Amino acid sequence: MTFDEELLQDAEDDRQTVSFIQNHLPYDLKERFTEDELYYFLDVLVDYYATSGILDAEPDDEGYIDIDIDNIALHLSKQAHKDKMGDFSPEELRWIVEAEMDYAEQSEE
Repeated sequence: MTFDEELLQDAEDDRQTVSFIQNHLPYDLKERFTEDELYYFLDVLVDYYATSGILDAEPDDEGYIDIDIDNIALHLSKQAHKDKMGDFSPEELRWIVEAEMDYAEQSEE
């Protein structure tokens, strides 16, 4: 696969992920997050996974890694504030984290 093809594939996967998240947010949060904000949070999530070492943890006997969703949502909240994207509560952002994880799990099947 060429670099351009990889970029297109990544962009399509991001589009599908954002669409999945939008469809799985509770009704009251659907209007809270713009599509651009969801792309932003997806980028922050990917960066967090890549730099936090969370994916380097040893899986349990069933092959799962313990991931603290509340901690990730708190990170997203702090990062959004730092980047001047707005003030979002960790409780709101937890929905995005969970939906992204659900999409990733579904994609692996």
